[in-house]
Amino acid sequence: MANLIEIRDLRVAFDGVPVLHGIDLDIAAGEALGLVGESGCGKSVTWLAALSLLPAKARVEGSVRLEASELAGASRSRLETVRGGRVAMIFQDPASALNPVQRVGKQLCEALRLHRGLRGSAGRAAALELMDMVGIPDARGRFGLFPHEFSGGQCQRLMIAMALAGEPDLLIADEPTTALDATIQAQILDLLARLRREMSMAMVFISHDLGAVAQVCERVCVMYAGRIVEQGPVGQLFEIPRHPYTRGLFDALPRLDGPRIPLTPIPGTVPDPRKMPRGCAFAPRCAHARDFCQSEQPDLLPQRDGRYLACAYPLPEAATAIRSKEEVLQ
Repeated sequence: MANLIEIRDLRVAFDGVPVLHGIDLDIAAGEALGLVGESGCGKSVTWLAALSLLPAKARVEGSVRLEASELAGASRSRLETVRGGRVAMIFQDPASALNPVQRVGKQLCEALRLHRGLRGSAGRAAALELMDMVGIPDARGRFGLFPHEFSGGQCQRLMIAMALAGEPDLLIADEPTTALDATIQAQILDLLARLRREMSMAMVFISHDLGAVAQVCERVCVMYAGRIVEQGPVGQLFEIPRHPYTRGLFDALPRLDGPRIPLTPIPGTVPDPRKMPRGCAFAPRCAHARDFCQSEQPDLLPQRDGRYLACAYPLPEAATAIRSKEEVLQ
């Protein structure tokens, strides 16, 4: 399957402080990719940088190719045709992403005018169709309401509708279920999975919720301190995580089956970008670190089983098999 987007050696620095350290990432047409890791690992920054949405003080280097077209350094007019058109993004907080002083119908119509050239009655009809598609009840009656008159879950559905207005090839969902209760989270995940299939979109699902990633993604990348440390098919990586950080994420995940056992948190925190360790960024928190890890940062390299791994001393398969994708979903 051909790659829709290719990211090569993407690096970001704020005020001279590096926060992304050479991200390489491919997304195939129609693929669902999960991006997981603790807060501060660089998940959202990766895609904000790829779409040139970071503030002017950020220094961005590297290549971002959408099919044959280079987006890094592209003109503003070129980027405006890509954002919302070829690539759409659902931001973390729908309440702040929606304009609080504009009626939701007007906001949807504006997106349809910009990306599909629809105006007047045609734009209104398309906006109502989008509201119906994402499950907003009584779309016609609520077309003229303001964002504060919708619940949190409905605001997220409206953000999804706006993202779909341009019929994108790639949808980036940045923590789309944050602050939603469990029932609404499940509904939003089902909605995203259904829309991706129906519209044949690729999707990047950014989350720290491993269960959500297992539900909607086919491949997963684990990020730590501005680097990808492990990637592979969801089933393979969930059943046999090889990187100690990936294993730590699973050990900290509560289990609903079997006897109650204490969670095992990862000690410490993600390092401050201004005070990065000399060697492997995870070494200060890793129970398996050796002297080599304190001085050398391992590269992300292909493994015999098809995954990619950035670890000098990966966990042996026999010692790390823990649970299946289905168990994570329970």
